[in-house]
Amino acid sequence: MSGYALFQMWGPFRRSLIDGHLFYVEQARKRLLSQFDDIEAEAEKAAEEWLERNSNRFDPDRHDAGDFYEAANQASIEFYGLLSDMRDRTRLSVVAGMYHEWDKQLRDWLVREIQHWHRGKGVAQKVWSADFGQIADLLESLGWKFRGQVYFAKLDACRLVVNVYKHGEGKSLDDLKHKYSEYLEAPFSGPRGTVSDIKYRDHTHLKVSDDQFQAFADAIVAFWRGVPENVFDSQIAEVPAWFGKAILNDRAGQRQATKK
Repeated sequence: MSGYALFQMWGPFRRSLIDGHLFYVEQARKRLLSQFDDIEAEAEKAAEEWLERNSNRFDPDRHDAGDFYEAANQASIEFYGLLSDMRDRTRLSVVAGMYHEWDKQLRDWLVREIQHWHRGKGVAQKVWSADFGQIADLLESLGWKFRGQVYFAKLDACRLVVNVYKHGEGKSLDDLKHKYSEYLEAPFSGPRGTVSDIKYRDHTHLKVSDDQFQAFADAIVAFWRGVPENVFDSQIAEVPAWFGKAILNDRAGQRQATKK
């Protein structure tokens, strides 16, 4: 491929991005998520501790032992529910941190590559403020069929999950319902199983399983591996309107500065 390389992904830099990401995932599992590996046993222990704390209140002449055991069981169920919720929120926090780091690294790489051949702050500001769809448009304009890749749907779903986790109700929740409802637990269940009507699901039903977390992590690795080593100017026929406008505005500003 002849022409000038507008974007380059240096091999060692690609490797460092992937290694840093894998380190984050490994350490998050080891230092954070592993603490919830045996919450069933912890819930049983909570019941035993409840009985120990309240044994001095038990009077065989006035109390039914079954009531005390039922109360201990209820304490165990409540403890399990609270710890399960904490596990789910912790996993969502890990997913959010992982996604935001990928997003920042991608935009930073784009901006630094652009600065090799374009002067002006306007383009950089636009890259940093562009939404996911606009960034996807830019990547596609480079000749990289980003939206056609297997990992695209996982990255898109991860983005929506993180937005719903952060903001609750809104467009991202609506998009998640219609495109990736598997990340919203069904609120009802009946004799025939889970009710699939997504209209009853809201941000409180957001949940990412361990397997789904791993799928998000794998998608980021696949993305960095898929970044073209070189993108030449001859490959680009047309850039997105927002990007082209930012370039023209920078050039106009430079011309004005030169005239002064």
